[in-house]
Amino acid sequence: MRPLAALAALACTLLASGCAGVKAADLFIVQRTGSTPHARLTLLVNEEGAVHCNGTPAPKLSDSQLVRARAIQEDLRQPAASGLSLPASAGSVFSYVVRDPDGSVRFAENSPRQPAVLHELALFVLSTAQHVCGLPE
Repeated sequence: MRPLAALAALACTLLASGCAGVKAADLFIVQRTGSTPHARLTLLVNEEGAVHCNGTPAPKLSDSQLVRARAIQEDLRQPAASGLSLPASAGSVFSYVVRDPDGSVRFAENSPRQPAVLHELALFVLSTAQHVCGLPE
């Protein structure tokens, strides 16, 4: 077989086998609940910046937002792997459950002794809900 024909055959085989349809892995999924009318949110972010808000595709994250999401996912590794679960303090408005490839974390915005990454995650969720998903909070 000639080199050009062999290359064309390989390309056709790869396309037929589905290699062109590879999906990016998810960075994390956050489920937020709370006591405000718009508190309920499920936010899914993948490693290419694709976002789903309550199951609906949304515009992709900007490069800086994606870098931030990846940094949050990296910093979540240890808390998620250990299954960190922090109770809410009195007066809590939002509760979060975040799952990533390493495990899950449960916390509230006012949970005592939470690592800094959880504050960053809550701010990322709020910002993404408002600026990417078009939600009020």
